[in-house]
Amino acid sequence: MRAVQFDQIGGPEVLKVVEVPRPTAASGQVVVRNRWAGINFIDTYFRSGIYKSSLPGTLGQEASGEVAEVGEGVEGLKVGDAVAYLGNQDTYAQYSVTKASRVVKIDTSKMALETAAAMLLQGLTAHTLVTRSYAVKPGDWVLVQAGAGGTGRLLVQLCKYLGAQVIATTSTEEKAEVARRAGANHIINYTEESVSEAVHRIVPEGVHVVYDGVGKTTYAGSIAALRREGSMVSFGNASGTVPPVNIFDLSSKNLLLLRPRLYGYLVTDKEYQRHLGELVDLVQQGKLDIQVFKIYAMEDAAQAHMDLQARMTTGKLLLSIP
Repeated sequence: MRAVQFDQIGGPEVLKVVEVPRPTAASGQVVVRNRWAGINFIDTYFRSGIYKSSLPGTLGQEASGEVAEVGEGVEGLKVGDAVAYLGNQDTYAQYSVTKASRVVKIDTSKMALETAAAMLLQGLTAHTLVTRSYAVKPGDWVLVQAGAGGTGRLLVQLCKYLGAQVIATTSTEEKAEVARRAGANHIINYTEESVSEAVHRIVPEGVHVVYDGVGKTTYAGSIAALRREGSMVSFGNASGTVPPVNIFDLSSKNLLLLRPRLYGYLVTDKEYQRHLGELVDLVQQGKLDIQVFKIYAMEDAAQAHMDLQARMTTGKLLLSIP
């Protein structure tokens, strides 16, 4: 089968399409014939060495397709079922193997397989952030850094759905319009003004929570934008990792600082099915709009990474798996 791999740590140019053996299903597992694979910022972390990966390395955290093989003891799934699932750095490929308990069936009359692949990692990230990292309540003021990005746009929608007032940061008017359509009440162009100063003009006491997936370049401003007893949820490193933090910097306003990891909220099958079930319901009910920004061929995975890291995207990127 064909898969995208890298045999050295480096830039997007290290990604190559190669032939590798097709996986087989052990007990409790299924093999999925992938049709669509999501492209996420975390993939660039593994490729570039921010996160450790064995070599040769594969990439991909989510996909959708059809069940191609069912392992012993698996119930409720059969060959040909349309499914979506979270992978393990292995979905940039024609076939992947995964635990059957981590697969969700997709009713393609209600949701396209493209949408199913596009919603998983970013959707589950956003859902766990607004329900577990900081439980957003009606009336809360929320700052979403990079509010037009893949996860940022979903955060804006979910926070509005939960009754919050949402401030989103963007870098262009085009991206500002994306964030507005997602439901942002206020837009701050971070290339033109100080984010923290703009936040305090909008809400003088500051926001209840900041969701920051940008990292290095936005951390200080995010902290400054918080009110007393506010919560800083740092969940990504799009601009680089946050430098070492002086914990006493949190004391003046009694701030909470979290650096959550999605899979830390999905340890048990019960947790996984709860968040995934609620996410699917929100999408099917039209409460959460999943936007596919661009689709790439497997051979163009390197270009997809370049576009993502250049912040040229405002929605989800997908690989089409032939």
